Amino acid sequence: MTSFEEAETQETVTCLHLTFYHPGQDEKMMFRCLNFCKREEVRADDVAKFGRDSSVCHYNLVDTRVSRIQFSLQFYRKLHTSECGFEIKNLSKRTKLTVNQTELGYLNKIDLPWRCIICFGDYQILAEIQEGEAIDYFETHLHLAEAPILQEKCLPSLQPVPENGISPSFFPAQEKSPTEMDENDM
Repeated sequence: MTSFEEAETQETVTCLHLTFYHPGQDEKMMFRCLNFCKREEVRADDVAKFGRDSSVCHYNLVDTRVSRIQFSLQFYRKLHTSECGFEIKNLSKRTKLTVNQTELGYLNKIDLPWRCIICFGDYQILAEIQEGEAIDYFETHLHLAEAPILQEKCLPSLQPVPENGISPSFFPAQEKSPTEMDENDM
């Protein structure tokens, strides 16, 4: 046998890709303490905290309008499955956090969807989970967006689709506002 055949099987690692945007990022440089160069390994039992306080938060945002601890992400394994996920918790008493239009107040938490946009103040963060098998740790990979994420990325539409499967947006422009009619005109 060769050393290649005897080598242990390498397991894949769950990676949380986070793409950051703020309209004043070029002037204020609030992301200067974040490491955009490489993936970082985080132990599964550690809570990834984002905020202004560098003594508590591993992911430091240099902005006085950001709370000392803005939010946290906790890696966990789903009950009765081998799947892993992330839970996001708002730790700011001053600022509400939204995750795909779901508003979280102080200490509210939800499961992080596999792809979502996290917003607070003027901050926009696109979070994308790349699933893996490892359960002892996960990785984070940070990116910087040049344009607003809400305009740049097309997330799945939350608008209902009619039963015929044809979206109204495929039809030529029609007047969308309601028209007032007199009941005698019918």
